[in-house]
Amino acid sequence: MRPFEGKSPMKAILVVVLACVMVPTLALAQEGQAPGNLNTITGVNVTGGRVEIVGTKKPNFTTFTMTDPPRLVIDISEAVFSGVKEEIAVGNGTITGIRTASYGSDESSIARVLIGYEREVETDIQASGNTLVVTIAGSGGTAVAERPGATAPAGTAPATTPGTTAEQAAVAARTDRQQQENAAAQSTAAAQDRQQQEKAAAQSTAAAQAERQQQEKAAAQAAAAAQAEAEAQRQAQARAEADRKAQEEAAKVAAQQAQQAEQRRLQEERAAKEAAAAAEKKRQQDEARAAAEAKKQQAAEEKARRESEAQAAAAEKKRQQDEARAAAEAKKQQAAEEREAKLEEARAAAEERRRQQAEARQARVAQAERPRQAPAQGDSADVSSRSKVMTLVGFRPAPSGSRVFVRTNEPVSYNVTEGNKEVVLELENTRISESNNTRSLNTSFFDTAVVSVDADPGPSRTVRVAIKLKEQVQFETRQNGNEVSIEFQSPSSR
Repeated sequence: MRPFEGKSPMKAILVVVLACVMVPTLALAQEGQAPGNLNTITGVNVTGGRVEIVGTKKPNFTTFTMTDPPRLVIDISEAVFSGVKEEIAVGNGTITGIRTASYGSDESSIARVLIGYEREVETDIQASGNTLVVTIAGSGGTAVAERPGATAPAGTAPATTPGTTAEQAAVAARTDRQQQENAAAQSTAAAQDRQQQEKAAAQSTAAAQAERQQQEKAAAQAAAAAQAEAEAQRQAQARAEADRKAQEEAAKVAAQQAQQAEQRRLQEERAAKEAAAAAEKKRQQDEARAAAEAKKQQAAEEKARRESEAQAAAAEKKRQQDEARAAAEAKKQQAAEEREAKLEEARAAAEERRRQQAEARQARVAQAERPRQAPAQGDSADVSSRSKVMTLVGFRPAPSGSRVFVRTNEPVSYNVTEGNKEVVLELENTRISESNNTRSLNTSFFDTAVVSVDADPGPSRTVRVAIKLKEQVQFETRQNGNEVSIEFQSPSSR
């Protein structure tokens, strides 16, 4: 028995509509290897009221239903078929059949599975791993296998196979009606033959009245039977005509439904094309925006790089200019200091000569007045009359206090005065060699009595070193060679 053999004409029409809906215009080849990033559908299995769609990945799908006839459409995105038939006959009392088709290409591939039903049913669709399971509520039965050589029962419309047009269905109906009319004509001829035989029998039995009456009675019964048979034939012809009209009407309805199905298919294909075009347009727009953004980012980075290089070049140029100015200033300062030192040495030499001359005169006068008195000696004999240079001023904390020290190029004469939280060390006949030595030393963060140390040029070629204190403490001044130091005791609050 074939999958749809023995069904009513309406069910045959449903098969025609199902075939028209599932013809794909943009179908792809289902055989071969699918790209590695696509879901490959390798099997569509039917067990009773359960349909399993097996793939290589977890399915991403959408569904919708259609009526007249009832059917369920499942679209699995980014998927293709491999080794799956385009048409699967079922006929288990619930499912009429299954069709498969592929649309699109590459990443936009869609694998479509259409399930046709005998009636309106409720379904439950669940994804279990890589398998999509469609369960029909209250269904039963098993798949019906096709039996080669089976024929349709007498009195039923011929089954319409998928792909049969309405015109072919009408031709089949007319052929069936002609066969029924021929059968009725043969029955009528047979009845006429029997009437002739009965007439001959009546003539041959005229001699015997009883036998004749029996034969007449038999002939009457035969005539009644023939009349009944003729009536039956008439009714059969009427039924055949009614069936013919029904088949023609069904063929018209099937043609209309097929036309509507074709229109729906074209609308679906048009919608799919429009969706694919919109997706492609969006992809191109996204790529254009990404390219513009990348170009903008590249331009910004290039601009930033040029600005950074310009700033670095400007900074380098300024540094070179500052170094040049500093070198010129240092050179100028060194020349001025050298000139001042030479002038100072000249003045010191002149002063020394005048002093020596005065001392010589005083010595001569003293010798003349007190020829036996010894010359006087003082502590200043170790300090020369040359101009001195302060080379360093520093501070050093100690466990018992702190120490401020000043270094010169040779021993120097000095004075120490004490004020309100301040001690001033004044170096005579001294100048500061470098401007860096005039910077203030902030020592307030040390746990000592000294707050700060400031060295500045004083009047009459002196250097004034001011030492500010947190509180008044005891101190002691010492000179050791070219260094003068002041030792301060720790503060009382310690």
